[in-house]
Amino acid sequence: MQHRRLPPAARSSRLRPHDPSAAPARARPESAAPAQVPSAQPEWRKQRRERRAAAQADERRRLAQRWPLLPRAALPRDDFSVQLAPHGYMEPLLEELGPRVITVRGRLVLAAGTEPAAWAQNVWTAPRWLEAVSIGQAVRALTALQRNWRGHALPDSGHQRRQTLMEAALPHVGARPLSFGEPAPTAPLGAFTLWEHDLLLASPVTTSPFADGEAHFAENRTDPPGRAYLKLWEAFTLDGRWPRPGELCVDLGASPGGWTWVLAGLGARVFSLDKAELAPQVGRLPNVNHCLGSGFGLEPRHVGRVDWLFSDMICYPERLLQIVRQWIEARACAHVVCTLKFQAETDHAVSRAFAAIPGGRLRHLFCNKHELTFIWHEADII
Repeated sequence: MQHRRLPPAARSSRLRPHDPSAAPARARPESAAPAQVPSAQPEWRKQRRERRAAAQADERRRLAQRWPLLPRAALPRDDFSVQLAPHGYMEPLLEELGPRVITVRGRLVLAAGTEPAAWAQNVWTAPRWLEAVSIGQAVRALTALQRNWRGHALPDSGHQRRQTLMEAALPHVGARPLSFGEPAPTAPLGAFTLWEHDLLLASPVTTSPFADGEAHFAENRTDPPGRAYLKLWEAFTLDGRWPRPGELCVDLGASPGGWTWVLAGLGARVFSLDKAELAPQVGRLPNVNHCLGSGFGLEPRHVGRVDWLFSDMICYPERLLQIVRQWIEARACAHVVCTLKFQAETDHAVSRAFAAIPGGRLRHLFCNKHELTFIWHEADII
């Protein structure tokens, strides 16, 4: 698959690293006001972080009780995969996998078969067990399979230090944040974990080009309203396709305009629809036409055929399924990108209905929360 680089104007501003060769700053006069000391972290944020850590520890204990450590003789050898759960969303993954689940450790789910689950953030599709009597032996075994590896540490395993030494002995793999428009890494990236003190679980093939499926970007903290734009950046980067200049996009439920901002920055013509106004800096973009109204009320016959249909609006997934089917069956668009947002329960029946649409794919992005992203291309229909 070939990646198209975006024009410079469409790329986000890059974070500028410190340049040691730059001229040093002038000394501050003694009469100048003293530099302000950064304030301490707010107490509410500290408490929220502590509650989150406690909840994660409780979940690990419950999973350890439910899935006790298997003896070596019971570990799977053939036709299995390792499916990595997103942070905080282990239950949707276990529900989706159902009887395929063999055992669970931390965020790793050993499952029968190699088919990726939509709720898996990354899938190790060619796992095998490797002896790791010594650190050197483990490194040689991994590099004999391929060059690039990133480890996944199991919490509470007691082997984190030993695994860290293994990672340090492996060839370095860079992990700088991407600027939007750069293609995803193309070199194979293997994943491994120290399952026991002298036993590695490793896969030279995974479904994500990013370690643990975590796609990090050099964020634009000035122009877009909110951080929802990161979902679209990630979807385009992983998919390798995005709107070209002049293509017509419809953005349903667009306010405050994070996705519209991305599309306009690509040079596309954007028709956005929401009951609320867009953020001012988005609404005044020259290639954006915003209309006040419900995203549910716009039918294909009102606008004719468009190039792309987008939706990140809050609605029941079954309602979104009706909209997407309506546009696809009417042959009113060539591409669809939308977000399925779930409430307290995960509607796996609706997820399966989305996944069954020919030409479509359903996956949990790193930037997703309790939601899945659906991507469909008319050209991919077999």
